[in-house]
Amino acid sequence: MATYPTLKLRIAGDWRQRPGAPVHNPLDDSVIGEVPYATRADLDDALAAAVEGQRIWRRTAPARRAGIMREATRLLRDRADAIAAAVTLEQGKPRAQAKVEVLRACDIIEWDAEEGRRAYGRVIPAEPGMRHIVLREPIGLVAGFAPWNFPVSSPTRKVAGALAAGCAIILKASEETPAGAMHLVEAFIDAGVPRGVLQLVFGVPSEISEYLIPQPDVRLVTFTGSVPVGKRLSALAGAHMKPAIMELGGHAPVIVCDDVDVESAAALSATVKSRNAGQVCVAPTRFYVDDAVHDRFADAFGETARAVRVGDGLDPATQMGPVANPRRLEAMQRLVADAVARGARVLAGGERIGNRGCLFPLTVLADVPDDALAMHEEPFGPLALISRTRDLGEAIAKANALPFGLAGYAFTHSAPRVERLSEELEVGNLSINHLVASVPETPFGGVKDSGYGREGGSEGLACYTVTKNVSHLVGSA
Repeated sequence: MATYPTLKLRIAGDWRQRPGAPVHNPLDDSVIGEVPYATRADLDDALAAAVEGQRIWRRTAPARRAGIMREATRLLRDRADAIAAAVTLEQGKPRAQAKVEVLRACDIIEWDAEEGRRAYGRVIPAEPGMRHIVLREPIGLVAGFAPWNFPVSSPTRKVAGALAAGCAIILKASEETPAGAMHLVEAFIDAGVPRGVLQLVFGVPSEISEYLIPQPDVRLVTFTGSVPVGKRLSALAGAHMKPAIMELGGHAPVIVCDDVDVESAAALSATVKSRNAGQVCVAPTRFYVDDAVHDRFADAFGETARAVRVGDGLDPATQMGPVANPRRLEAMQRLVADAVARGARVLAGGERIGNRGCLFPLTVLADVPDDALAMHEEPFGPLALISRTRDLGEAIAKANALPFGLAGYAFTHSAPRVERLSEELEVGNLSINHLVASVPETPFGGVKDSGYGREGGSEGLACYTVTKNVSHLVGSA
């Protein structure tokens, strides 16, 4: 039977328990634990320990840092089943998907660990007797803020990037899905991360951000979450001259051209849309389908969606769990009702399952008008919107019409179309003929309101470093 851990803070080398708030299982609204809230004294302790941890970690050899990070991945893999069960209880996703998330986090850590050993500088050619040397150094203490939808892999992006670059980090993870982050931090601590280098806090989000971000010793802010919160945190960071990595919301378009296997593209789209109950910032959502193949695509999408089994994530037969909280359930109901009232057709789902918990089926709407709320407001749930387009130009224009620009997708076998999509689609990540937005070795991030800065790849590591130029006139007095 799956068990949920006793939740604790990790501060100044200690695991601390505090009163806080209940953690709910979204399947049935039951209380499964209590997340501790850090006090101001706890935050003071965390900051003081992090300053000392930063001094130690930046002087730790990159190979030694990488070794500790690799040991953390070994521990995470050994504990993957227990971690996955806890994530399913607190977030709802099927246990198999939760385990994939843990293993993906291990891949991220391992890649960043090795990339940290390749934070190369360079020597710039100069006149005789002069040396220009460019160094990449750890930026310093990081304040990281992680969301609820990926309780393990999203915090991992921040922790692995910071540690690989030689930075200490205070992680503020989600109060709604805290166990995943606690298990992650525990693995790093057990692997040998020094005291103060990695700390975990929970609490009232605004109080923690307003405390940490202005602190002079905090040198970088990294946040994954909604656009409104991201704008507030980036403004706070800017007021204190702090660089930031902002990975914010998306409303990913999918352009389907008339030269592909329409049924296969539709089935793949429905399957990917169901993952994590659609609560993914890069989830395929707005489908712009060439009129010549629209009906076939919509029919195939709806057929696959209707077959998705929704239920308890601990049941191996379940393909999609509940949405993670009542807010997402209300949003699904509101957006579907609005779209239908404006003329959209329901091809699958559309209504809450039962009257307890947050079960909502994979829902597919066709003929969705452009003025429907769901076409402008990121659903962040199991809702797919299918629209007809006359040609590629119209599809690109509609895809670019929103202020979001995180991920985009397209299905086509035409080289000229690929070239045009690559040049004109306003997104940070474009995937063609598949629906994977990022892997550990590629940079991930958005444009426009979807944020700035990158996680992953060598570009992601660069965000955790600063560039120093050293000019040396050899032999001068």
